[in-house]
Amino acid sequence: MSQTVDRALSILPLLAEGPADLGRVAERLGVHKSTALRLLRTLHEHGLVYRQPDQRYRLGARLFALAQEAVENLDIREIAHPHLVELNERCGHTVHLAVHEENEVLYIDKVESRYPVRMYSRIGKPVAITVAAVAKLLLADLPESERRALAERLDYPRYTSCSTPDAAAFLAELAKVREQGWATDLGGHEESINCVGAPIRGADGRLVAAMSVSAPNVVVSAEELLTLLPLVRRTADAISREYSGTAHAGPRPAP
Repeated sequence: MSQTVDRALSILPLLAEGPADLGRVAERLGVHKSTALRLLRTLHEHGLVYRQPDQRYRLGARLFALAQEAVENLDIREIAHPHLVELNERCGHTVHLAVHEENEVLYIDKVESRYPVRMYSRIGKPVAITVAAVAKLLLADLPESERRALAERLDYPRYTSCSTPDAAAFLAELAKVREQGWATDLGGHEESINCVGAPIRGADGRLVAAMSVSAPNVVVSAEELLTLLPLVRRTADAISREYSGTAHAGPRPAP
C-alpha cells in the first residue's frame, strides 16, 4: 500500500473516536500539518470526512452511506455456503442455513446428508417455528417485548410428544437458548430427527442467520449428534467473522 493511501486511511479510525482538529490528526500520523491538511481535504472532497464549524473534522455522511450499502449487499448465503459444505464433508449430516424474515424463519441453503436417509426440508420453505433449532436461535435474539408478543400470537402444533406445548414453555426455551448461545431440536418436529444449531452474527453482534446440523436416529443418536456442537459452533463463528469483516476467515474448523 502506498504511504499516502495508508496515511489517509489511518485518519478514519482516528475520527471514529470523535472529532479531531488538524493538529491532532497531524500528530497521530506523525506528519506536518500541511500534509495532514492535504489528506483531509481529499477525504472531504469524497464525503468521507466533514469539517465542522469549529474547524474540527469528523467522519462524513458518505462513509456511513457506503458502509450501509455494503452491509445491505452482503449475501450471507454466498459467504456461508463453503463453510456449510466443509462441515457436511466432515460430519456427513444435513446442514441448513436459515434467516428470519417477515415473521417467518426460512431455509435459504441446504447441504444434503451423505447417508441414504434424507430430510424433506427445502430451500425457501418455512421451518416449524416453535420447535426448530434455527428458529429458536433467531427468535431468542429479539428484544424481550418482541419475543413475548410473538410467543403469544403463535400456534403450538403438537408434532410429537417433545414439541413445545405453549407460549410459556416457548419463552423459557428462548431464554435458555439466549443464555447458552446454541439450540437443539431433539425430536420436537419429527420423533426420528434431531438437530443442533448455532448463531451467525454480524458486526453489530445481532443475529443475521442461524445454521444447524440434523440427522435421523437411524444414523446417529441424539447424544452422538450433540458431540458435534463444538464443530458446529466453530463453523458458525467462522462464518460470522467472514460476514462481519471483523477478522480474516482464518482456519476452518478442525475435525
